[in-house]
Amino acid sequence: MAVHKVNQKFFMSMSLLAKTNRQQIPILLVLLICGSLTTMTGSVVAPVMPEVKQQLAIDPRWAGTLVSMHCLTIFLFSPICGILADRIGKVKVLIPSLICYGIFGTSGALMQSFTPLLISRAALGAASGGVAAASIGILSSMYEGEKRTRVLGYTTSALAIASIIFPIIGGLLGSKNWRFTFCMYSLAIPAALIAYLVLPKRKRQGSSSINLGQKDKLIQSLGNPSILTLFTALALTSAIFYVVIIYAPLHFKETIGADTVLNGAILASRAIGAAVISAVGASKLAKRLGSAKAIGLGFTLMAVTLMTIPFVEQVYLILPTAIIFGMGFGIVMPNLYDALSKSTPKEVRASVLAIGTGASNLGQFFSPIFLGPVWKNGGIAVFFVGASVALATTFLSVQQGKALEKAKYDHL
Repeated sequence: MAVHKVNQKFFMSMSLLAKTNRQQIPILLVLLICGSLTTMTGSVVAPVMPEVKQQLAIDPRWAGTLVSMHCLTIFLFSPICGILADRIGKVKVLIPSLICYGIFGTSGALMQSFTPLLISRAALGAASGGVAAASIGILSSMYEGEKRTRVLGYTTSALAIASIIFPIIGGLLGSKNWRFTFCMYSLAIPAALIAYLVLPKRKRQGSSSINLGQKDKLIQSLGNPSILTLFTALALTSAIFYVVIIYAPLHFKETIGADTVLNGAILASRAIGAAVISAVGASKLAKRLGSAKAIGLGFTLMAVTLMTIPFVEQVYLILPTAIIFGMGFGIVMPNLYDALSKSTPKEVRASVLAIGTGASNLGQFFSPIFLGPVWKNGGIAVFFVGASVALATTFLSVQQGKALEKAKYDHL
C-alpha cells in the first residue's frame, strides 16, 4: 500500500506535467532514466557483497569500501563535471559519462581480486558524478520557478522507486552468480544511445562564473558555524545509513545464512521506508514538531533499529525493522537539507546545497573506513557504535535547532 502511494503520486505528477508541455516529456523521461542509474551505483551490489568478500578472500576490514568507494569519486568529480558541462555543453558530458558508467561498472564482473575491483568502483563513481551533474543541469535549465520545484519533486519520487527496485534485481541476479549483478551497469550503454537521439544539443548560454558578491557570500556562509554543523550532521547521517547498507547483509549472511535475494529485500525495505516518509510525512512532522524535534525523532528511530538488528533473526521481524530504519532516515535528510537552505543566502543556496551533498557522500565513503575495524574485531558492535553516533547527532540537531531559532529572532 505504501509503495502504491509513492507510485500513484509519481504517475499523477507525470500526467499533470504532460498536460503542460508534452514536447518535453521524452527529454524528462530520459533524464529520469539517467538519474535512476546513479541510484544503483552502490545499492545494486550491496546484496552480493558477502559473496564477493568470501570468494575473493577480502579482509573484512576493507570489504565495505567496495560499496562506498564510489562516494569519494562522486564527491571529487561532480563539481568538475558540472563546470565542464557549463563550458562545453551538458549533453556532451552526459553521453560519455553514461558510456564510461556502463564500461567501468560492468568491468567489476571480470575482476579477480580486491584492488582491481576497488579501482573499477572508483572509476564508476567518477562516471556517476558526471551523469548526475549533467542530468541535473539539463533538468534545472528546462524549467523555472514553481514548475522546476515540482519537477525536482517528481524526480525524487522516481529515484526513490528506483532505489527500491534495484537491490531486489541485484539480489536475484546474484543468487545465480555475484558477477551477474555487475552486468546491470551495462544498462547505461543503451541509455547513452537514447540520450543522444532524444536530448537537444544546445550550446552554452552565458557565463557560469560566480560574481564577486556571490563569492564573498559563499565564503561567509561556509564559515558559519551553523552551516558547518549541518554539513557535519549530513555526513554523520549518511555514515549511519551505510552501516545498514554495508554491514546488515554481512551480519545476516553469517547469522541466518541470508542469500542475495533476502539481503536485496532487506535493503529494498529500507528504501521503501525512506521513500514513503520522505514523500508524505517528513514535511508534516517538521511542521507539527519543528525541524529540530523531527530530526531528533528520525535519529532516534535509526538508533533504536540499529540496536535491534543483532537480536532479530526472523524475516517477519527483520523487514519491518529495515522499514522503520528507512523511515528515520527519510525524516532526517529532507529536514537537514531544509535547515541548510534556510540558513543560506538565496544567492549562494545552490552552491551550499551542492557542498552539503558532497559532505553526505564523504560520510558514506568514510563509514566503512572507520567502522571496518569495529566490524572485523567486534562484529555486531558496529551496530551499537552506529546507534551511539545517531543519538549523539540527535543532540547536535537539537542544538542546531536552538541556534536557528535564536538567529530568527535576532533578525526580527
